[in-house]
Amino acid sequence: MYVGAILIASDKGARGERQDESGQAVQECLASLGVRWAKYEVVPDDMETISATLKDWADEGGLDVVFTSGGTGLAPRDVTPEATLAVVERLVPGIAEAMRVEGVKKTPLAMLSRGVAGIRKGTLIVNLPGSPRAVRECLEAVLPALPHAMETLRGEAAECGQR
Repeated sequence: MYVGAILIASDKGARGERQDESGQAVQECLASLGVRWAKYEVVPDDMETISATLKDWADEGGLDVVFTSGGTGLAPRDVTPEATLAVVERLVPGIAEAMRVEGVKKTPLAMLSRGVAGIRKGTLIVNLPGSPRAVRECLEAVLPALPHAMETLRGEAAECGQR
């Protein structure tokens, strides 16, 4: 079983003016992996808040993966990628690349997503767009690789002990 967390970046969501649907989309898409969701929070589109939450969650240990949703576009308050880059220790660019490649097959607007993926203290952090449909499309693109990524970070994949 994997342990995950969901962080929604949304000014309106944080103020209670919008119901989050993207977090539910993440949970539905990863149901087949048997992820246990340990944390869920909606925060404003604020770089310091997003960074601090990601850092705290990863540094606590026990989380295999954190998905963020929202704040990956071009608007001035879309700062989730920058907040993520401020806390990850290593990038995993193939995840974000795969999501954009698959997204562009459905809409050219997918190329405007600035989401990133990286690792902090053994936790994989993946930025997803804010729309539930885009969340599903992105996760479909990377779902086959996620178990191996999490097992490798745990040191459980076969090649982890070989060098």
